[in-house]
Amino acid sequence: MEKHLKDTKSTLEAAITEPKNQTEIDFSTTASPWWNQIAGTFADNSAYDESIRLGREYRGSLRGSGVLGEE
Repeated sequence: MEKHLKDTKSTLEAAITEPKNQTEIDFSTTASPWWNQIAGTFADNSAYDESIRLGREYRGSLRGSGVLGEE
């Protein structure tokens, strides 16, 4: 029973520290900032262009409606 508890404790400790290690980013090995790495990802993408247009249209519809705290 004691061995089982020690094994369970070790498993839980490993499970707790593993996600912590996955979220740490080593910036010293990154050649350039993330925004430079993804720049141009949506170039010539009509779906992206349409989503930008619809977002602008939606935000424009909120102006003066009081939803944004403006009158």
